[in-house]
Amino acid sequence: IRRQEILDWLRRDGQVSVSELSRKFGVSEVTIRNDLQILAERNLIIRTHGGAIPLEALPEISLNLRRTQKTSEKERIGDLAAQLIEDGEAVFLDTSSTALALMTQLKKRRELTIITNSLAVPQTGGDSYGISIVLIGGIYQRDTDSLVGLKGIEMLRQFHIQKGFFGAHGISDPEGLTDVSYTEAELKREVVKMCRQVIAIIDSSKWNRVGFSSFARLEDIQTVVTDMNPPDPWQEKLMARGITLI
Repeated sequence: IRRQEILDWLRRDGQVSVSELSRKFGVSEVTIRNDLQILAERNLIIRTHGGAIPLEALPEISLNLRRTQKTSEKERIGDLAAQLIEDGEAVFLDTSSTALALMTQLKKRRELTIITNSLAVPQTGGDSYGISIVLIGGIYQRDTDSLVGLKGIEMLRQFHIQKGFFGAHGISDPEGLTDVSYTEAELKREVVKMCRQVIAIIDSSKWNRVGFSSFARLEDIQTVVTDMNPPDPWQEKLMARGITLI
């Protein structure tokens, strides 16, 4: 209960100190530091000197930097996810670096329609003659090299999107898939509603992490593609909801 109250305080005030938490709960600073350490290990907060800040205080990491992180894991995920796509389908790829790894596996496909708000996706696969790319319009966001906002969503309502592939800052229960960018999450939330199948493409560092804004409930997800088995009790949670783990 105390740790949940610490999380609630962080989300309300934006930061906490060990000393004020100690006074509030009437326990030692050693106990509070232990609480904060456990919350940090669960990827729920960020430890600072003398206190903590919420995880959502992390800035959006640029796409160029994300493309250099966990590259082998993302390549494996991209290869596995590509096997779920049939020629002739319409699929959505988000602005994640894992979606770009997936895009590199699709260059030889035929009659494939890629819908995306990522400017990096057409740069990666736009020279493939068997692929048509539909770019969702919006406001340019530099860090993710993407277009955000809901202005371009209306055009998607005329399409039948078979599968949507979504990276995330984290996956947690009950928050589902979350992002650190509210504008990215806002757009993804609408696209999720339009996809017949929602497929999460996440590396193993994303389990139990919580970003600023949710865009898909666990109940919305049909498949999770990842690089290694998730921690307990995630396999049971996914099975209970009928989610396929690859």
